[in-house]
Amino acid sequence: MSDYVDLRYEVSENIATITLDREESRNAYTQGMIDSLVRALDAAESDDDVRCVIITGAGSTFSAGGDVKLMRERGGMFEGDVVHLRNQYLRGIQRIPRRLARFEKPVIAAINGPAVGAGLDLACMCDIRIAVNGARFGSTFVKIGLIPGDGGAYLLARVVGFARALDMIITGRLIDTLEAERIGLVGEVVLEGDVLTHARKRARKIAENAPLAVRLAKSAVYQSYDLGLDAALNLAATYQSIVQNTPDHEEGLAAFLEGRKPDFRG
Repeated sequence: MSDYVDLRYEVSENIATITLDREESRNAYTQGMIDSLVRALDAAESDDDVRCVIITGAGSTFSAGGDVKLMRERGGMFEGDVVHLRNQYLRGIQRIPRRLARFEKPVIAAINGPAVGAGLDLACMCDIRIAVNGARFGSTFVKIGLIPGDGGAYLLARVVGFARALDMIITGRLIDTLEAERIGLVGEVVLEGDVLTHARKRARKIAENAPLAVRLAKSAVYQSYDLGLDAALNLAATYQSIVQNTPDHEEGLAAFLEGRKPDFRG
């Protein structure tokens, strides 16, 4: 029996795949799914065999975000007064952006269908976004009298820029894959075939590289975004001195000089 609720977790070929698994509810969040997602990320990060993670949705939807039916009933994560609800957000769904913000390994969103509301925000938490043609994207909170409660105002602006994020958030409009690719919300649109297959190809390319170098390179990019040049250069010098003294660096040099594929061990 799986330890995960409303979610599947699988590992194959150094890649962990996390599948949101509430197809009948368009993969909307439940508290069980939130807890399971955080636990799955913990498992992937602590497993040295995992070098890259893919997040996708079951069926034809990536994620509809919040469960609107549960909202109307004021049940589960949506029950309580102002103070209780605030704590529900801090201790509930906001655990996901906090966990992904300190997740060291690369994460790919394989967007197999609509990603709206908190589902769009989850996609923005990932490092790389690949979408199937025909998917729709929207920060639709204002359409039901809400704001992006899981950090979407911060996350979306980081991905597409302030002005575009503000437009999407205050209009609540849906955009298609053509516009999503144009504004940089997704890096690749899969016109034919299975988006998960394409995501796995990208993940394997990442997994072929030196694991520690990949993790520190990702960390350097994210941390440098908020730093001045001097601080970013100091960070780069520190990380470079670490990886330059690893067996994987020696293996990479040897493989390059010998014209063969490197065998990185992490």
